[in-house]
Amino acid sequence: MKKFFFSLDTVLSYKEQVLDGLKAEHARILQKVRECENAIERMEAEHRECCIEFRENRMKGMKISDIHTYENYLDALGIKIRKKYEELAKLQQKEEEKRAEVVEAKKETSSIDKLKEKKFKEYEKEVQKEEEHFIEEFVATKRAMARVMG
Repeated sequence: MKKFFFSLDTVLSYKEQVLDGLKAEHARILQKVRECENAIERMEAEHRECCIEFRENRMKGMKISDIHTYENYLDALGIKIRKKYEELAKLQQKEEEKRAEVVEAKKETSSIDKLKEKKFKEYEKEVQKEEEHFIEEFVATKRAMARVMG
């Protein structure tokens, strides 16, 4: 019998390549999300430490210019943190969209895969039928030959 052939193998292969590409893109976006979260954590820690330092220095007594410097720095850091949170929100939205694309591509690939499995099982049944038919013919021929010879 001829070898198993699945007519959608090229489509399946293409869909798997697309899926792999989407997974890689999703992983890159997740990495950016983690980096952004880490940057926010570092900036917030720096903001807390600077607030503590500022409070301690104020208690000891500071020049007005130093107070303004601290306040300006803390304000600028607060703005940076807010912008990082906005960037994080955009990255998280991108990540959700990419995850949805990955899920959709996985569904497509999986449906073609299931169809391939179904076709392969049908092929195996057909091969088994042909083998059984061949064996029946062989046995029948052997019996006929035994009667003629015998």
